[in-house]
Amino acid sequence: MSSATWWKGLCGSEAISPVASILQIPPTSTASKHNWSLFGNTHTKAHNRLTNTRVEELVVIRANLRLFDPDNEPSSTGLDSDRDEASESDVQEVDIEEDDDGDSGTAYFNLDMAGTRLQRAERIGDASLPDTFQTNELLYYERFKAYQDYMLGDCKTSEVKAFTADYLEKVLEPCDWQAQWCTDVFDVLVEVVDVNYKELKAQVKLVVPLQCETRGCELTEEAMNTLLEATLQKVPLQELRVVFDESGDFDQTALALEHLRFFYKHIWRQWDDEDEDDDFDYFVRCVEPRLRLYVFYDILEDRVPAGLVAEYYSLLARCSQKFQEFSSLRNGISSDSESELDNVSMVEGLRMYEQMEALKRKLRIMENPLLRYVLGYKVNSGQQSCRAKGPRASGGRMVHVVSVSTTVSQLQSLMADKLGPKFSGEEFEVQFHSEPLLAVSACYEGDVVIILPGHYNVTSSISIPDSISVEGFGLPDEVVIEKKNKGDSFVESTGANVKISNVKFIQHDAIEGILCVRQGKMEMENCVLQCETTGVIVRTSGHLTMNMCDLYGSKGAGVEIYPGSVCSMVGNGIHHCKEGILIKDFADELDTIPKITMVNNVIHNNEGYGVILVKPSDAQLDKEEGKDEMKSEGKLQVDVPVIVVDDCSVKEPVSYSSCYVVPPEFTEGNDAIKRELVATSAKKQRLQKSRLKELGVTKADDNLLSQEMFVSIQDNQFRRNGMGSFGTFLY
Repeated sequence: MSSATWWKGLCGSEAISPVASILQIPPTSTASKHNWSLFGNTHTKAHNRLTNTRVEELVVIRANLRLFDPDNEPSSTGLDSDRDEASESDVQEVDIEEDDDGDSGTAYFNLDMAGTRLQRAERIGDASLPDTFQTNELLYYERFKAYQDYMLGDCKTSEVKAFTADYLEKVLEPCDWQAQWCTDVFDVLVEVVDVNYKELKAQVKLVVPLQCETRGCELTEEAMNTLLEATLQKVPLQELRVVFDESGDFDQTALALEHLRFFYKHIWRQWDDEDEDDDFDYFVRCVEPRLRLYVFYDILEDRVPAGLVAEYYSLLARCSQKFQEFSSLRNGISSDSESELDNVSMVEGLRMYEQMEALKRKLRIMENPLLRYVLGYKVNSGQQSCRAKGPRASGGRMVHVVSVSTTVSQLQSLMADKLGPKFSGEEFEVQFHSEPLLAVSACYEGDVVIILPGHYNVTSSISIPDSISVEGFGLPDEVVIEKKNKGDSFVESTGANVKISNVKFIQHDAIEGILCVRQGKMEMENCVLQCETTGVIVRTSGHLTMNMCDLYGSKGAGVEIYPGSVCSMVGNGIHHCKEGILIKDFADELDTIPKITMVNNVIHNNEGYGVILVKPSDAQLDKEEGKDEMKSEGKLQVDVPVIVVDDCSVKEPVSYSSCYVVPPEFTEGNDAIKRELVATSAKKQRLQKSRLKELGVTKADDNLLSQEMFVSIQDNQFRRNGMGSFGTFLY
């Protein structure tokens, strides 16, 4: 029985409460030592810039986590840097009181946690060399956490090498472990006897008998010993790969070497430590954007256009070469020399320095996700489009027939049904191709591509810069074009008047959609679009006419419509996508909403909305003032202007309601879309009028301003969409 309990039982609880509170205080400093240790493990060398308030908050969180799971403290906190030797049951026990140095830097790799033990990488080639650890398949967040929390922290650029050496000193086994010394010429088995952390080198000795694999040369044990003597028995840590050991004792060593190797290969730049602005967090400014560019959703995942990736690596190579030239020139100039040659070299050095800084700025733009999209991605996307060839010099036109193999009956049917009636004129010639991509690439303005039934696999994007027609000879399910490899886009149209009909497209991992209309007019009829990533994209100044098509499977929007574009969709099915149709409305009052025609479409079974409008959330012009202004001009009788319907773009569509009665709940989304687009158009109109008045124009041309509201939305059906028929996304 405790003293407090005894006194409470003897006396009244109210009178003795102050005494009981005092008696409940443990007569030991263990709790205080625990608290000190928590503070020490939180405010470490790698996190020496944490504020007092942040440290207190982290300590409270860690202490509370210990209360939830006191028996398995390392797994619950994830900060088990103060762990002792493992017990016989392989359970790590923590004794914070006896730990003098809590900043061990090993917390990110707890062997008790699932998924942390490294796997074996079986060697391909010479079986005489042992297997190594599999470390090159780490996920993005694993590398991110290692660099941010344990290796670099919030260090400056000038502190990177010191922080890296400190990290390796805490994690690497100092000696008595085997590794493969891997170079471009040979791989040889060595044993590490010592590690020089500041130089990032290890002192090694050759394992006898000699175990090595060579490429283009022959090595003996004597030659390897001579080579090691020439290097003072030291080799770079980045060239060592730890030999696999099932005990798990060297997992952290292998993982640390992988982080070091990856950092100096893909993240560190030769010119980083010479940056004059050394007053910033190196991880935030350099490591994170470069890590995201290479590892996360960009280069490795093929989510950056191939042209932009090639341009990035080209700039990186040019900048590296320019830096080496600049360094050589700088080292050859004497600081106290006044010779004419040195003066000329200094001028040349300044010119090279300016060129190098310009290249570095371009690299930073590409490494920044937002700037890459705004300043690099859009520009590069336009550059990837092929240039139009125009008409043939001879003036004739050609019919390109695509077929891997065909029968006599198919040729007879082709001649009787297609070539004879439509292309019997003398101006047409016939040319045969085995792939659709070859046929489209050979087209000039006015040519026709006829694809016979079959399954065609393409490995690159199909770019259509000229006004041509692509027709499938048969049903869409019989004429299939499938894109196997990853890439920027599947079909990209920039021609003035392009038509595609009776073809099924199957997409795999295209960044910019299964079909991207950048400019010009694209007409699709009776096509099937099986998406795997993104759907159809209609860019600004693009014009899409989509009739009787079936689109499904998009992980984004089925159809994405940009401002200033024209999109006419009649009788289509859009289903099983993330969103049905996405309409973009940019905040700039100079941007116009797209001209949309939607008639008799069935939009169903999408995860989000059937139609979603993206628009700014804050009003840029007072609504009441806009209403009064428009009323005074006699242009407005209600809250918003009456919508102008462009019926001429719809060629007498057959209404589904004439065939059967559609329940009203399936068509109510049409009115909601109209109301929202009308309101958005009214806001745009008021903003443009306000801008014209600021420029001194007292009377705006309402007929001109109203041209942006050419919209026809009727008889569309919305069924079983997860979020509803229509919604708005405010930003």
